[in-house]
Amino acid sequence: MFTKKHLDNGIPVVMEQLKNFRSVLLGIWVKVGSRHETHDKNGVSHFLEHMFFKGTKKRTATDIAVEIDSLGGDLNAFTSRENTAFYVKVLDEYIDKGTELLTDIFLNSTLAEEEIEKERGVIKEEIKLVEDTPDDYVHDLFNKTIWGDTGLGQPVLGRRETIKTITRDDLTTHVGKYYGTADTVIACAGNFDPDRVLKLLNDYLGDLRRGSEPKLITPPEFRSKVAVYTRDLSETHICLGVEGVPYGSSDRYLIGILNTILGSSVSSRLFQEIREKKGYAYSIYSFASLSADTGLWAVYAGTGRKKAVAVTELIIKEMRELYATLTDVELKRAKDQLKGNIMLGLESTSNRMQNIANQEIYYRKYLSSKEIIKEIESVSIGHVKDLAFRLINEGKMSLTVLGPVKEEEFKHVMAS
Repeated sequence: MFTKKHLDNGIPVVMEQLKNFRSVLLGIWVKVGSRHETHDKNGVSHFLEHMFFKGTKKRTATDIAVEIDSLGGDLNAFTSRENTAFYVKVLDEYIDKGTELLTDIFLNSTLAEEEIEKERGVIKEEIKLVEDTPDDYVHDLFNKTIWGDTGLGQPVLGRRETIKTITRDDLTTHVGKYYGTADTVIACAGNFDPDRVLKLLNDYLGDLRRGSEPKLITPPEFRSKVAVYTRDLSETHICLGVEGVPYGSSDRYLIGILNTILGSSVSSRLFQEIREKKGYAYSIYSFASLSADTGLWAVYAGTGRKKAVAVTELIIKEMRELYATLTDVELKRAKDQLKGNIMLGLESTSNRMQNIANQEIYYRKYLSSKEIIKEIESVSIGHVKDLAFRLINEGKMSLTVLGPVKEEEFKHVMAS
């Protein structure tokens, strides 16, 4: 059962009560991420996320770790390009303790200078880890190719040169600007008493009166470009895609269906053609990334150097032929797959918490699984073909390649 309330200070609280579960997951979301950072402070959102676990006015970092382990729970956080979220997952009997612990790190972190210096080193190692994981790193390079050096093009972790310069003042300024009532959403899913949780949240967060400065966001322009990063690797890593749709678009269900048909499953066109029939790649998949005002629909592939150009050409061919060759059989299979994924996702409190939080952030309303499934079922093959043509055949395409290849090898691939 879904309910939406507001704290005394106006913070929205979205809750989904699941009486057959034994766990409860409570998340505090702040509507700020790497796209809102200035270029010289890129990474500050993620840095701050780390620092919230390094001690509060009454708990050391060790105290925090020992306490959550003693509850058998999980206290964690994540940063994306548009949001930062802190959450706790515990057994339903520990909701009081879990709420107090989560709100303590959210409100009372000391951001001690010595901890900042230690965490600076940790984050530098995290950046190195991504750079040494080419199938992850190519996605950061791809976003930079499309969106540039600012906004959505910035890496969530930041860059080595910016992490070096972030200070305690930068962190406290970030909190003061964005960690206020206007940019905060609370989401809770699992087995809990909604009135009890609301009272706990009012007790701990109800006095928060800090405002939030409006974020000035210019809708980004999708850039059509070929970017090749030569590196001595065993495989060549390819990201190729077009501009997609934003979260609030009425086409969001259509792109989910298109993405399923193109490359998000083992029965998809790309997987069957490039991996199963030709054996050109082990890993190949398509993905749709939705943002507040734009989106990205793209394909990733990892392949050998000699096959890299051929794989890229095959991906482009499959994408460009999609609108003209879609079948009713594929449409039905994609619909059934999406509906199955939705229903299976309902078995996870984490998925449910993230779902209701994202709906509140991007839609300001709640859509039940039945409503979403009804929308999916109403999609016609004509709608899907029209969107495929608009995005691929009328839109611009961008390509990023990372591996033991040269730029001139790929210059021609999008010209045909």
